[in-house]
Amino acid sequence: MGKEQDENAGYLRIQDIPALNQSHCKMRDPERVEKIINEFVCGGPERMQFVSDFDYTITKQRTEDNLPVLSSFGIFNACKSLPTYFKEESDKLFHKYRPIEIDPHMPIEEKVQHMIEWWTQSAKLASGFAFDETEIEHTASKFKRALRDHTHELFATLLRLQIPVLVFSAGLGNSVVSVLQQANIMHPNVKVVSNFLQYRNGVLDGFQQPMIHTFNKNETVLDGSEYYELVHTRDHIIVMGDSLGDADMANGVPASSHIMKIGFLFDHVEANMEKYMNTFDIVLVDDQTMDVPRALLALVEQRHQLRHPHVTNGASAIVLPNAAL
Repeated sequence: MGKEQDENAGYLRIQDIPALNQSHCKMRDPERVEKIINEFVCGGPERMQFVSDFDYTITKQRTEDNLPVLSSFGIFNACKSLPTYFKEESDKLFHKYRPIEIDPHMPIEEKVQHMIEWWTQSAKLASGFAFDETEIEHTASKFKRALRDHTHELFATLLRLQIPVLVFSAGLGNSVVSVLQQANIMHPNVKVVSNFLQYRNGVLDGFQQPMIHTFNKNETVLDGSEYYELVHTRDHIIVMGDSLGDADMANGVPASSHIMKIGFLFDHVEANMEKYMNTFDIVLVDDQTMDVPRALLALVEQRHQLRHPHVTNGASAIVLPNAAL
């Protein structure tokens, strides 16, 4: 009983968490958010995993001077040695399918078919010519500063607490990894699952399987992998994304899991607001920072340090094997 009283005495309220009381931070069910936060804090970092989209989630949706932020595929398309026809056709595909992807009115079931078409046509297009991947590194170097404000601090905390990070991207994995590496946040606890270029006889041959698109990226595709074995018992999960499909990235974990879904809303705010509010636990409107997830992790770390003052920097005693990442 004494332990239960101690836990209740430290119960956290939404109104006492400044990051969650900003005007652009929306919650349909604050009581549910409050409950999950307290489950996270009581469970500690040992039970946590972090799952995030990349394009316009780890990267910004807009810069302070309103310059466009290239997507991971956009970084690839900007490589100068690509054939002219590839760039032209890829641009046509983007202008055809991107509006569908962010259409607030089209049912997801219908969107899925369009997304499969997009990725399939993109794979065919990225075939039959030579390509030097160091070009991606050169282009990506220009966008390592396009990460959301305080992304470095967020990833440093995740590393310090040894919380596994899954970056789930329907974009191009080669670009994602390059940006993360050049930004010095591709830490040993970070795993990228995405579409990676593949080669045959020295020329591009589309993407490696399985195809990852906006509405099928979830932990069921990891079943049986070393990474899945590492994280499937970590049932406290923070999920972050900028599209409705991102909310399902933790599908495939035990039904008893506590999942906090954070959605970054920027496009068609008024038209999308209701769907985002019904899909994500926290909706952040035009927030180009990592302040909210950092605030949640800070609460977990503070309680962890109180319980384990002998552990340096509040780090978990669990060691993530590099081989699994």
